[in-house]
Amino acid sequence: MVGTKAMVPPADRKAAISRRSVRASRMICTAGWPPIEIDGGLFAARAVQDQVFGDAFDMAGSIGGGPHFITFANEKGGTGKSTTAVHSAVALAAQGRRVAALDLDTRQRTLGRYLDNRAATMRRTGVELPMPIHETFDPAGEESLDAVLDRLGGGVEFVVIDTPGRDDEVSRAAMVRADTLVTPINDSFVDLDLIGEVDAETYRVRRPSFYAELVWNSRTQRAKTHGASVDWVVLRNRMQHIEARNMRRVGEALSELSRRVGFRIIPGLGERVIYRELFPKGLTLLDLHEIDHVGLSHIAARQELREMVAGFGLPEPGGAAPMSRQAAMAG
Repeated sequence: MVGTKAMVPPADRKAAISRRSVRASRMICTAGWPPIEIDGGLFAARAVQDQVFGDAFDMAGSIGGGPHFITFANEKGGTGKSTTAVHSAVALAAQGRRVAALDLDTRQRTLGRYLDNRAATMRRTGVELPMPIHETFDPAGEESLDAVLDRLGGGVEFVVIDTPGRDDEVSRAAMVRADTLVTPINDSFVDLDLIGEVDAETYRVRRPSFYAELVWNSRTQRAKTHGASVDWVVLRNRMQHIEARNMRRVGEALSELSRRVGFRIIPGLGERVIYRELFPKGLTLLDLHEIDHVGLSHIAARQELREMVAGFGLPEPGGAAPMSRQAAMAG
């Protein structure tokens, strides 16, 4: 666990947070926010954030000053999860931050293959590119996930974890380790259904879906185990650049659900062919000097990437606390 090298909250404070998280999992209601049935209990997201995780949010961006874990997770495939993860890892490395990346999808290995291609490009061209250390987790190997994360986390500021598009024990363990949990979704009701059911007539949110319950359980477990919580960020990938009625309805439903369940919403990466074209060389939009025929679409995509990473609200260099949620969203 991270605590092998890091200080943990004082025992009395940690125990208090744990007791509060257990009480909250049974029933927490706040005036103005309808309670939501999850895992046999009632909760309102604003109360959860303030009452259960408030102390944890006041801490630094990771447990006791260890590396900040950023887990990209979504049980639905095709949402741009791995593309977003690898671009985020490289973007942080380009800022001069010390970054490690771990691919948990041993079958597809999109993040691992992307960074392998990047390393091959560096060897072939002799050009130095921002590069995180990386590897792919082998569940059949001798090292446990915790051991791999502890090893990769030694001497780095961030560990980026890319999970497979399915629910399994390894993915759930990665969610519990997350300081920042990023759930990329396409801008559609099909993807929104992963976290919330929408009424077919009114397009209002009826209730959270199974994935919201899974994140809730992970947050509760993390609060009890580490005395810290998870900053859940829902990333709207492939947003249309032209305002459309469906886009507006999805946005309104997400906004309502975010207030009730407790996540932040930030824009992600648009639907651009260039992201797919960069994979063979392992390049990103921050490597424009290595890309042939750079156009305005590349410049716009690079700005999207920078704004997305800023929106995560990650800890600043030197261990400074992360920027506020409001500042992150405004960025």
